[in-house]
Amino acid sequence: MTDDTLDYSRPGPLTCLTADQFRLLEGLPDDPVGICSVVQNLVIQPADAAAVGVSEGRFPEKNIRPVSELIAALATLDPAPLCQTRAPGKRVVGTCRHFATIACALLRAKGIPSRARCGFGTCFMEGRGVDHWITEYWRAGAGRWVRVDTEHLGHGYVDRPEDLAPSEFLTGGEAWIRYRKGLVNPHMFGVAGVDYAWGPAEISGNAVRDLAALCKREMLPWDEWGLMTEAYEGKTGHDYDLLVDAVAQTCVGGDAAALTGLYAHENLMVPQHMIS
Repeated sequence: MTDDTLDYSRPGPLTCLTADQFRLLEGLPDDPVGICSVVQNLVIQPADAAAVGVSEGRFPEKNIRPVSELIAALATLDPAPLCQTRAPGKRVVGTCRHFATIACALLRAKGIPSRARCGFGTCFMEGRGVDHWITEYWRAGAGRWVRVDTEHLGHGYVDRPEDLAPSEFLTGGEAWIRYRKGLVNPHMFGVAGVDYAWGPAEISGNAVRDLAALCKREMLPWDEWGLMTEAYEGKTGHDYDLLVDAVAQTCVGGDAAALTGLYAHENLMVPQHMIS
């Protein structure tokens, strides 16, 4: 991996579209938040899909990683341009990761620098950080990355989901740094509705996933590689914590060479078979 792979205005392995899919982008808004808003019409959470009668045979759509395959599934359900309203049953079954990553792909297809980020929303359950993905885009005029909660635009969880405040979403690395400094209780960070999926390993797992996403490998929320499984099982120790310290600091720093250099570590790089 070379530094030029971190040109966030260009797609990565999981956010590239096929040549024939660009016709589906006709009519998309030009502004980043408008593009993110369109994605709300493209994805439906599994519980919501079940409620509207989507067949169980479609639920494996949530395991699709490449955006091109997600869009292919959408086009099979409805060949209309992506900007056109789809009935809930004509949306692809997915998670917050799918909302964030499809938005990232569409923004990059428009040449807008963007990134999917893995971490925790702090506004869904009082006092807790809940596993979540959001989209970032680069606002050149302000010289900063703007965080958009693509899934929840207009849903009222926060005042401005189109420009999240720093306290409203923590990347995995940001949460890890706070945990290591003793500023948060790690057992308040985890997966909503899953009693056992709370604690330091949930934070370290999302820190590693966020590093991969910053290196344009936007994995599924349940993907595990390197020593992540061992961490969830409580089989890692001080050395792995130090490695995650490095992950957290590097992700916060955002330096391209540092990100790609650290990502090359044998316990951090996503295996190719999970991408291709």
